[in-house]
Amino acid sequence: MRIGTIDKLDKFRAKCERQFKAQKKKIIVCLGPGCLASGSDKILDEFKSVLKKKKIKGITVETVKKTGCHGFCACGPLVVIEPEGIFYAKVKKIHVKDIIEKTLLKGEIIEKLLYTDPHKKSKKYTDYRSIPFYKYQTRISLRNLGLIDPDEITDYIAAGGYAALAKALTKMKPQKIINEVSKSGLRGRGGGGFSTGRKWATCAKVDDEPRFVICNGDEGDPGAFMDRCIMEGDPHSILEGMIICAFAVGSHDGYIYVREEYPLAVVNLQRAIEAARELGLLGENILGTGFSYDIKIIRGAGAFVCGESSALMKSVAGEIGEPRAKYIRSVVKGVYDKPTVLNNVETFATVPVIIEKGSKWFASIGTEKSAGTKAFSLAGKVRNTGLIEVPMGMTLRDIIYKIGGGIEEDRQFKAVQTGGPSGGCLPEGKIDLPVDFDTLTKAGSMMGSGGMIVMDERTCMVELARYFLDFLVSESCGKCVPCREGLHQLLILCTKITRGKASENDLDLMEKLSKVIQVGSLCGLGQSGPNPFMSTVQYFRDEYLSHITDCKCPGRSCRALITYTINDKCNGCVACISVCPEKAITGEKKKLHVIDQDKCSQCGSCEVVCKYDAIDIT
Repeated sequence: MRIGTIDKLDKFRAKCERQFKAQKKKIIVCLGPGCLASGSDKILDEFKSVLKKKKIKGITVETVKKTGCHGFCACGPLVVIEPEGIFYAKVKKIHVKDIIEKTLLKGEIIEKLLYTDPHKKSKKYTDYRSIPFYKYQTRISLRNLGLIDPDEITDYIAAGGYAALAKALTKMKPQKIINEVSKSGLRGRGGGGFSTGRKWATCAKVDDEPRFVICNGDEGDPGAFMDRCIMEGDPHSILEGMIICAFAVGSHDGYIYVREEYPLAVVNLQRAIEAARELGLLGENILGTGFSYDIKIIRGAGAFVCGESSALMKSVAGEIGEPRAKYIRSVVKGVYDKPTVLNNVETFATVPVIIEKGSKWFASIGTEKSAGTKAFSLAGKVRNTGLIEVPMGMTLRDIIYKIGGGIEEDRQFKAVQTGGPSGGCLPEGKIDLPVDFDTLTKAGSMMGSGGMIVMDERTCMVELARYFLDFLVSESCGKCVPCREGLHQLLILCTKITRGKASENDLDLMEKLSKVIQVGSLCGLGQSGPNPFMSTVQYFRDEYLSHITDCKCPGRSCRALITYTINDKCNGCVACISVCPEKAITGEKKKLHVIDQDKCSQCGSCEVVCKYDAIDIT
């Protein structure tokens, strides 16, 4: 079916809404990456299988709905019963029958599957909206995740999808759209934080054609998965944002660049593109307005540098993904040397809401210079890991303790890294900083794409810097010397420190070298490459000196500087003996065990399996 007019879209929307609302009861099964990895697809199949056999009045196979990431990854697999919002955590296939028979048929709550407050063990939450993890969030770019089936365009339309496109195409001139996006204060969510409206305005003014609109779905930062979840769980929101942008800047062709490691995102985006084309929302003569725009998916090969704009555009054009000097901006000469707008997934997913609700509404959220909200993938040593979206200006403390639930096992908070490997680590003294583009940059970190990794007292900041430098050296494209050779030398020096073989002169050399790399590298990835070292040495210099002068690792994680021993809490359970890969532990059952230091490789396997706190690390 092709929708040829705006009126027909409105009628179709009314039909979609009726169908959506007709399903009064819904069993929502999260098929986000975390839940999927824990077998939520099998839970979905089990619900369908049981319901098909039982034939319960008013509850059919259609009652079961798969959705994208619901957010609370630490509690997955998740099942939510709507409209009550009953939230069941860590669900297994064997729980399906109970959920149907007790909750759906009798209205009973299964206590053991409810989320429990880690600080008040007796407090259980029934409605997920009252759980602090959800309660303190404001969802705009993630608005449909956990609510709609990404494969059903009717779900997206019933949720208000493509209404902003209809408004843009029929009630707004291209310049008015650009003005609205500019007034909203929306800044690119991919890392740079450049004004989205200004980028669009510059591209629209370039006297050259064709123009291109590209979505950057190459999310390469370790610990970041926001864009992945939107591509997998709400692909139409990206398409709608891209079509609106294309109309505003005068583009008729576009690409979504998706990293190779996201195969489900490719599948769901392709289905969404085909569904939108079939309805006349994409392709020739969209909604009968005469405007045409189409989108192709380009699969990246997994190179971190291809998240950088100029390298990405080279890759789209079929060339080697290497950056170029930006004396001419890509909005003027981008892909195929033609004017190009490049925004990331989260940015495009936000645009339809701005067009629908207006720039004033969006600008009223967040801070004066960082409007709206920001999605983060909250990971590391925090209790409630998952996908979140908060208003700009919320403090790190509120994110980590109110939404994140605090540090695992009530350990002491040490630092939080924002902005991925090119970002920085902020210590406890900065925990009350408001999260926005400028404040994080001023503090020595950055917003980046939105990865947020929390660290506790047992994290070694030197080893952390070494880990990220190793990642950056592996991912450097090698085009420019400062990045290729400079980061490599930084890694060598940092490794010396973690092995207790460095001097303070090495630390001075690292700081000087970092400044050269920052100034001399060709692209943003090289320029920000020293950030993991620079931010950790700024806030944790004592830790570096401890490695150098005392050959001690305060975080007790640098293998060359630590020793594992067994204390008298050992009851001889032999668990450590069974896991030691070096056969370094000996002892009889129910007697104190001993570690042979000459054989021990400091892998930590013994500490992981010991249930009696009998392993000392010094």
